[in-house]
Amino acid sequence: MDQQPVSLETVIGFLVATPLFDGLDADERAELVEIMEVEHYAAGEEVFHEGDAGDSWYVIFEGRAEVEKDVASGHNKIASLRAGSCFGEMAILDGHARSATVRADGPLTTFRFRRARFNELLEQGSLGAFKLVAAMARTLAQRQRQLTQHMSDLMETRATPRSIRAQIGDVVDRSQISE
Repeated sequence: MDQQPVSLETVIGFLVATPLFDGLDADERAELVEIMEVEHYAAGEEVFHEGDAGDSWYVIFEGRAEVEKDVASGHNKIASLRAGSCFGEMAILDGHARSATVRADGPLTTFRFRRARFNELLEQGSLGAFKLVAAMARTLAQRQRQLTQHMSDLMETRATPRSIRAQIGDVVDRSQISE
């Protein structure tokens, strides 16, 4: 996909305005920009596929992405992600294979952080990298709390299997599960 380069000024402005990075100072953001890769995807193109190695995490700079889970009947969309959303962060924390497929929903630009390079920052004692791991953990904990509450609420309703399936989809979208 042929895209215009993203200026350093634009990248820094985006990081400053994105909640995941708001606890970082200028030097810590600069460390991240050093290891960051800008990637462009065409509509429908996979960023990664369920089962792939969890070798990177991403932040959407521009565009939208769909998260899909393979099921017996095909693919189920489990979330829609927009600019500023982080995905693939579980790979940084546990190193396991991808738990879902992420695909571009129209033109998509991401900032990719390779696990090996990010881990180098952690091994060097980068405070910014540790702050990001803490922010990822908080995000995942918040998602889990919301999902648990929504699932608990759903279990209390008297609904048909079809309406439960629809409600579960809504719960997952609201919980911003990313992969």
